[in-house]
Amino acid sequence: MNHSVKKLVGYLLVIIILIFTVIGILGVWEIIDLRNIGQKVISSLLIVFAASAVLLFIFSVVLRDDSSSDASI
Repeated sequence: MNHSVKKLVGYLLVIIILIFTVIGILGVWEIIDLRNIGQKVISSLLIVFAASAVLLFIFSVVLRDDSSSDASI
């Protein structure tokens, strides 16, 4: 696969994940009720954690910089 197409697809995936993360957090915090504030904080942290894990996978696998591996050969 062409390197520029691979980068474009990777950045597109990152943007989609960020959009879904913002939508998820806004869904959790739609109505702030002080009785359920702890549950909303934990839900928000889980959403951010899941999005971070997906972004880490995208950056480490799809958007990996291949120039460092070429220099060692």
